[in-house]
Amino acid sequence: MRSFLSFEVPEVFNQGVFLTDRHLEEGRGDKVAIYYLDEEVTYRELVDRVNRMGNALRELGVAPEDRVLLVLWDSPPLIYAYLGAMKIGAVPIPVNTLGTPKDYLFYLTDSRAKVVVVNDELYDRIEAIRGEARHLRHVIVVGKERPGSKSFDELLEKASPRLVPEETSRDDMAFWMYTSGTTGLPKGVVHLHHDLLYYWPPVCETAFEVREDDIIFCTSKIFFSYGRNASLETPFLYGLSVVLWPHWPRPEDIFSVVKRYRPTIFFSVPSFYSAMLRKLEEGADADFSSVRAFVTAGEPMPRNLVEKWWKRFGKRIINGVGSTDVGGMYIANRDLQEKPDASGILLPGYQARLTDEEGREVGPGEVGELWLNNDGITPFYWRRHQKNKEVFHGPWFKTGDLFYRNEEGYFYYQGRADDMLKVSGQWVAPMEVENALLEHPAVLECAVVAVPFEDGLLKGKGFVVLREGYEPSQELERELIEFVKGKIAHFKAPKAIEFVKELPKTATGKIMRYRLRSVQ
Repeated sequence: MRSFLSFEVPEVFNQGVFLTDRHLEEGRGDKVAIYYLDEEVTYRELVDRVNRMGNALRELGVAPEDRVLLVLWDSPPLIYAYLGAMKIGAVPIPVNTLGTPKDYLFYLTDSRAKVVVVNDELYDRIEAIRGEARHLRHVIVVGKERPGSKSFDELLEKASPRLVPEETSRDDMAFWMYTSGTTGLPKGVVHLHHDLLYYWPPVCETAFEVREDDIIFCTSKIFFSYGRNASLETPFLYGLSVVLWPHWPRPEDIFSVVKRYRPTIFFSVPSFYSAMLRKLEEGADADFSSVRAFVTAGEPMPRNLVEKWWKRFGKRIINGVGSTDVGGMYIANRDLQEKPDASGILLPGYQARLTDEEGREVGPGEVGELWLNNDGITPFYWRRHQKNKEVFHGPWFKTGDLFYRNEEGYFYYQGRADDMLKVSGQWVAPMEVENALLEHPAVLECAVVAVPFEDGLLKGKGFVVLREGYEPSQELERELIEFVKGKIAHFKAPKAIEFVKELPKTATGKIMRYRLRSVQ
């Protein structure tokens, strides 16, 4: 199979073309590209529909560099829209399907997207803010058409399957992803057409050891960078097959999907591995015999979970460390069962250094902030000038992650240099959750941190100082959690609340979160 570890990206390069047309030229036209429910899409059909989508967008006035917001379940239409936009030089932006109308208004306003493609079940969230999105021109609905919208299926049917792609530069914008900032305001992470060929082959060809007969399945959705890496970039870069599942994952459903489609590389996150293991221990049936490697990422996988999963299935467990900003994984542990506490080693194509607060490199065994250098790292955040100055220094990117490295070259994750939380693989800004809590009349002060729960996984926990007249109780704890869910996206709400008399603070009044993390 072709290797891309030393691939020279030409000056004129369109990632959408590279991920589609090349497979017809290399003889994969009749191979299944996508398994989706009862549907199978071959590479020839994929190219046809991607081209039709590109032409349909052009007919609507979408031009190079115009942004196209995608609010879609993992499904063939998401792939067609993503690659179709990219082939005409437009910029697809897949966003969280769990978002609120307020979230979507922000994405539309910040990106100035002219078009949004949305599943009919999610349409009402767009309709609620459509009048306020001043740059939005067209809403394309997948499924049942809504008033004032355009039908995805009709647009595809009427469009030509012959597309003349935009001759984009390798340095043109290819796609964006939004990721949470420290204040809760999402950052638009910009990636260029050439980035994929630098950030993703290192892990695919060394840790995953991808093969052309591989079938990929990932429980994380494509609007996550991890899900995009697994379910979109891995199969279409290497000509593999992928299983797409539109629903939010539940262990029983995933067991059925695996049994039906027989994937060979299975991607998930520690919290979901834990959920599946609980079901298995309760007597659920699962057949993972087709899987030759399990991949985990997003958060550290507890040692006890590694041991239980390895004991049950005896298949290699691969840990990866990556980020939306970098584009993919830059550290990987090929055999997590051998070194369950190690994040892994630096992948080829990446340079790294660990520094102290003064910017001096630290030695083996010392904790430092990780800096990375790779040509696939985002060149900048959209409209975040101050943040860009803080994290981009020439070719080096300041990740904000703390590690130490041992004499063997293994990296060990030690948390964040800022206050960001990573809960179930998703970034959460504590300030956003705290601001929601503070709107409740019972809350005087609060702080939210990630702490290990009984299963060893990190989850958000709120520490609350109550106003006079309120007393701690389980009922109030439940009320506060539900209150937050009504204010922001559900997954950001804390999993538990602890009532305290006061919060630990520095002399200048800053909350000492590290002390709260040690409170159990």
